[in-house]
Amino acid sequence: MPALHPLRCAFPTHSLRLLGGLGAMGFALCAHATPALERDSNWMLGDWGGTRTALSEQGYDFKIDYTGETGSNLHGGYDHHRTTRYSGQFGFGSHLDLDKILGWDHAEFQLTLTERHGDNISNDRINDPRVGGFTSAQEVWGRGQTWRLTQMWYQQKFFDQALDIKAGRFGQGEDFNSFPCDFQNLAFCGSQVGNWAGDIWYNWPVSQWALRVKYHLTPQLYAQVGAYEQNPSNLDRGNGFKLSGSGTQGAVLPVELVWTPALNSLPGEYRAGYYYSNANARDVYQDSHGQPAALSGESYRSASSKHGFWLGAQQQLTSRASDRSRGLNVFANATLHDKKTNAIDNYVQAGVVYKGLFDARTKDDIGFALARVHVNPAYRKNAQAQNRARVVADYDDARYLPPQDTEYSAELYYGIHLANWLTVRPNLQYIRHPGGVSRVDDALIGGVKIQSSF
Repeated sequence: MPALHPLRCAFPTHSLRLLGGLGAMGFALCAHATPALERDSNWMLGDWGGTRTALSEQGYDFKIDYTGETGSNLHGGYDHHRTTRYSGQFGFGSHLDLDKILGWDHAEFQLTLTERHGDNISNDRINDPRVGGFTSAQEVWGRGQTWRLTQMWYQQKFFDQALDIKAGRFGQGEDFNSFPCDFQNLAFCGSQVGNWAGDIWYNWPVSQWALRVKYHLTPQLYAQVGAYEQNPSNLDRGNGFKLSGSGTQGAVLPVELVWTPALNSLPGEYRAGYYYSNANARDVYQDSHGQPAALSGESYRSASSKHGFWLGAQQQLTSRASDRSRGLNVFANATLHDKKTNAIDNYVQAGVVYKGLFDARTKDDIGFALARVHVNPAYRKNAQAQNRARVVADYDDARYLPPQDTEYSAELYYGIHLANWLTVRPNLQYIRHPGGVSRVDDALIGGVKIQSSF
């Protein structure tokens, strides 16, 4: 083995290829050799005297990310007693460029483990726990506070990279109906189809066996289609590393057209898609005879499929001559869902983000967004039918199920870019009719979102 530079740990290339991504983790021992906490570094622990860059040049990239979110009910909500909740997520990822490592042209491999922990202010303080809510004031909470295998996929490109195929374990929102996650409220974060059809569409950190095929029709336009295992057992807290297909009920088949123009030389992204599930789905209201199942006592009618649509748009409108990354960005998203089988029939959202508003803070950003979540009228009728069946009409009765209608959400945040590896986003959220229940007081929520990379 060659001698070690005092500020750099070096290993022969053939050793790296033998050890692979797991061996690369051994370089963590070199962290003490270089300064940490430098603002311009992409990692809190630094570049390890150049070792991380050297690994990346040889095809090995790995990282540890952390997202932490606090939520406090400042006013209103179901429970007016003020309290603060905290939730967080660790992500441990390794990306391998197989072209550099093994000589496989345009091939990649990704492995990511996640761990979620903490509590959510929305569950019992903001929303009526008898029926729950739709949005979450802390998006990083959910899908079981546990360890999960979130990504394990192989990606290969063909025909001058026009054809892109990805296979393995991953979630729909990685590729379809994708959207950034800088806001803290779930209504403005990530793939929105997974928020409103979450019984079949599993967003991060849940993974399932999947195949995605993308083809570039032009450099700015591509179409993609996917097939995802629909297996509710993947949601169970104890199945974070489940690889077997037991419990599979069918498949979710999304298709999407994505256009990425440069309007006036400024980037944009426009998405239109459709999803179809071939698994049996339960009607939200009627039995097989077309009567309210809650009143008839019969089983809810079964549907042979479930489907929906989505639209999404993001566009930068202005820029600064000295720095084109600064400027005004606008976005909007909408989803439409099957009224027979889905609690939410439609959702719309829009907002703005300005990056680099102040010359002294060129990497800070400020964002504001509004969202409307509308409950399927048949789902609302089902709650009313259940109340009639139980002979309850008093909202204060513990057995009463409040009918849900429309929830409105708003969020304002300011992102303080403290370092390339640390951004802190204080935010204020306002929820009108939390959970779509008009009897619940409108809520004002204070939050802080921390995004960091080690």
